[in-house]
Amino acid sequence: MDDKPLLLRHGGASLALARYGAEPRSWCVEGQELLWNADPAWWPQTSPILFPVVGWTRGGEIRHEGRRYPMGVHGFAAASLFEAVSQGPAEARLRLRDTAESRARFPFAFCLTVSYRLMARGFSAGFAIHNPGAVPLPYALGLHPGFAWDPTVPGAGGHVLHFSRAERPEVPEIAPGGLFSARHRPVPLEGRRLRLSPGLLAREALCFLGLRSRAVCFHNGARGRIALRLENFPHLALWSPAGAPFLCLEAWTGHGDPEGFSGELAEKPSMRWLQPGETGRHRVSFRFLPPGKLPGG
Repeated sequence: MDDKPLLLRHGGASLALARYGAEPRSWCVEGQELLWNADPAWWPQTSPILFPVVGWTRGGEIRHEGRRYPMGVHGFAAASLFEAVSQGPAEARLRLRDTAESRARFPFAFCLTVSYRLMARGFSAGFAIHNPGAVPLPYALGLHPGFAWDPTVPGAGGHVLHFSRAERPEVPEIAPGGLFSARHRPVPLEGRRLRLSPGLLAREALCFLGLRSRAVCFHNGARGRIALRLENFPHLALWSPAGAPFLCLEAWTGHGDPEGFSGELAEKPSMRWLQPGETGRHRVSFRFLPPGKLPGG
């Protein structure tokens, strides 16, 4: 199977999907590219899928029933070749199943199906995780899109994240190795607004755990705005390495290991569990908005 990309079109919009990782590589609306260009000098990805874990694991491994299994940051889905199940002009479904190779790192049967739908000014990514096995399936899932931005270029309203509901003005500190500390640091929220700047993000990612908002709007200065709507994703992370010309807005169901964690996968916080035959469903939607009135909710 080759990695010829899938190209979806709807009016003046297009969405290019790679089979490796089922990753959106380009999202263009009326000639404007909205996703990061995957320049390897900064970050060679655009919008990876995170599965079967989100974040870093302590020691680069998971533990299950007394055995240790290697597990890199954000799991292995982003480096896996998905099967193209179906494609229409503006819709596509891609699927990843467990293999002997995956079971050497994650000893569970699974079926992950990703459904993309392109609209005139947006697209949605729906996820269905099915447990075809005979034992419970643990998983965490995320989508990690990077959006081109230049915070040094002024624009009406500046660079701001608008939450639909009030959020806690603090986030966990990230310990060495990407692990989650029990300590928290303040976030300079102004009501439901968070002004974005390189300084705010230079230290580490901002991980809003237990997010109350189901809708978030990224005001990207003169580039317009990106509105996100989250369904069954309880966490949101913001990441932009120091000086990077992109900002990632990441929808998560789980998060990295706590600092000092040495327990088994069954004890890892924020994992989801599916009984045999069960399916978990999640969706995140993106909509491009020109400068102007903020969307409701």
